Amino acid sequence: MTVLLSGRHFGLLPRLASEINSTSRILFSESQQFWGPYTPYYPVEEYQQPPIGCSITQASTLLQRHGARYPTSGASKRIQRSLQKLLNASKYTDMKLEFLRSYQWHLGVADLVPLGSTQSFHSGAEIYHRYSHLVDDHMLPFVRASGGDRVVMSAVNWTAGFADASRQLYHPSVSVIISEADTSNNTLKNSMCPNSRASKNETNTWRDIFSPSIVHRLNTAAVGAEILSQDIPELMSLCAFETVSEEKESQFCDLFSLQEFQAYEHYQDLQKYYMTGYGNPLGRVQGVGYVNELLARLKGTPVEDHTQTNTTLDSSPITFPLDRTVYADFSHDDEMVAIYSALGLFPQTHPPSSTEASPQSTWVVSRLVPFSGRMITEKMQCFEAGIPRDFIRILINDEIQPLAFCGAGDGLCGLEAFVDSQIYARHNGDGDFEKCFLE
Repeated sequence: MTVLLSGRHFGLLPRLASEINSTSRILFSESQQFWGPYTPYYPVEEYQQPPIGCSITQASTLLQRHGARYPTSGASKRIQRSLQKLLNASKYTDMKLEFLRSYQWHLGVADLVPLGSTQSFHSGAEIYHRYSHLVDDHMLPFVRASGGDRVVMSAVNWTAGFADASRQLYHPSVSVIISEADTSNNTLKNSMCPNSRASKNETNTWRDIFSPSIVHRLNTAAVGAEILSQDIPELMSLCAFETVSEEKESQFCDLFSLQEFQAYEHYQDLQKYYMTGYGNPLGRVQGVGYVNELLARLKGTPVEDHTQTNTTLDSSPITFPLDRTVYADFSHDDEMVAIYSALGLFPQTHPPSSTEASPQSTWVVSRLVPFSGRMITEKMQCFEAGIPRDFIRILINDEIQPLAFCGAGDGLCGLEAFVDSQIYARHNGDGDFEKCFLE
């Protein structure tokens, strides 16, 4: 695991807070915005201040994915199996593959890479500068993390960035770490629905449409490699993992065109849609517990939930306070997709096509849950005819969500209307949670 201490990481000094807005998107490759969940964080839009007559009273809540990491153990094994086919080739007929003659595997497993540490540090600094008016000695952010090492370290790095931006005046700590054991109730990790089954049919259909030309090209360039369709997404992900690890463009990126990475993005879009998104009948229910925690914070009332919440933690003002102005939770991409779906964000009239990619699609994983991707729910007070009312707005990677399900579609939603709109969560998933355990 990787930790930033005093703003440094093995000699790497994170960018000054004043530079963050201009450097939020680190450019390694033209294709990086099409790496799906392995895309480095970038703001989809420039942050917009609240409308005139409105002021933020509570930044509730920052929900953030861990920073850039090495591949997980399962992904690492799949990538290396596909890579070995290229390494076993009897000869290379394309100069782009010559680097493989001396190539050696050097990636770690699952832990944060230095870039991942810096991403979280920058996020902490950015949140401080944006919401510093909500913070004082007696009102520090309340920080929780799911128990995976990369998630906990992302939370730690975030607190360091927050403290650094405040010139060490305010140093929040990670107050709650929620176990990721299969038997643990955890609203920050999708591990409580054993009957959830992600369909791979749609993803594989699209893979088998976009990959044959790549398979033919690589097998021609690497004689005897015997690359198959299922190897292509693994090799394309290696481009992303090596790039974020080394902070320079991997030579594997040169093996694929920009259009092919666009097809790879759609492959990842389909995968998440049918993993914990709307395409899985038991996908969105895995985000219900978190949504009910969010509603409790917004209303300042105890959590009402009978799904994933840990009642011991959530019933205590020490481990689940309701009086803070800034909250920060650290999680995983699959859980965040479930939460977006439970909230009703990014609704789809029709499922993403498994036979073609649409440039008009709003279900784009690199924009939903990139490395260090984040959702911010802002509670604000606005005056209408001189009367104050509470509103909320939700930003995903700084893009304001329309919230048409509870407002005029302009991104502002009355607090009561927003709470009322969350029927699925308030009804504990309308019976879907029980289906997670039916035999």
